[in-house]
Amino acid sequence: MNFYIVIPAHNEASSIGVTLKSLAEQSLLPKRVVVVNDNSTDGTQHIVSAFAEKYPFISLVNSKSSNKHLPGSKIINAFYKGFETLDDDYDVICKFDADLIFPENYLAQLANHFEADNNLGMASGFCYIEKNGDWILENLTRKDHIRGALKAYRKKCFIEIGQLKPSMGWDTVDELLAKYYNWQILTDDTLHVKHLKPTGISYNKASKYLQGEAMYKMRYGFLITLISAAKLAYKKQSISLFKDYMAGYFKAKKKQVDFLVNEKEGQFIRNLRWKGMRSKLS
Repeated sequence: MNFYIVIPAHNEASSIGVTLKSLAEQSLLPKRVVVVNDNSTDGTQHIVSAFAEKYPFISLVNSKSSNKHLPGSKIINAFYKGFETLDDDYDVICKFDADLIFPENYLAQLANHFEADNNLGMASGFCYIEKNGDWILENLTRKDHIRGALKAYRKKCFIEIGQLKPSMGWDTVDELLAKYYNWQILTDDTLHVKHLKPTGISYNKASKYLQGEAMYKMRYGFLITLISAAKLAYKKQSISLFKDYMAGYFKAKKKQVDFLVNEKEGQFIRNLRWKGMRSKLS
């Protein structure tokens, strides 16, 4: 299978080298890897250029944007700067973070999964973070959710869901829409990916309301947002985050910001969320 990979990178000099090294050592090599140097002020560009000289499937795109490290639209806009340089000859398109170390069989194992099930739309391994010298499962990891750090989409699924939404919540709505269009999602817990910087550790403070805004834009409604915000804040061990999430939801509602999904998709998403909550209580 042809794997095309796009890696948005903002000031990732401390990690991008090991990420590219792990991709260059895959038993199934990717056909294309594009790193989008998104307004970096460190040595990211120099490191990626050195890899591009050594490996013909690696390329660099330099992009100018805000110097703030924000989730959502900034990351996806950078993704598209790289995606636009690719041709259409891919079977699987990946959006990877610039701070991951992949096991050498990672792409080969994903290819096995995609080839075994034509209805498989998205697949990934699990993220592990270092704590006290040990690599432990990142606490945001769930069996039924693919982390935004390591998304891999079958081409047809990627197109059918409308590609990636330039908004906070893009890495949740993609899965919800995949399910809406009857695609399967798979996480392989035997594929341990080292995540060098835990999710959100370097995000700008301006991002604190975006999670709640995303819940509004996915048409969760008040009750599902309340429960989801409480659950996420608990996982991150921060009561103040719960307040921020709910404030973001109400700000978005007041401004009547554009939704990410239509009414029919929103109804499906709410039903799916309620079904998931009831199953955990039974």
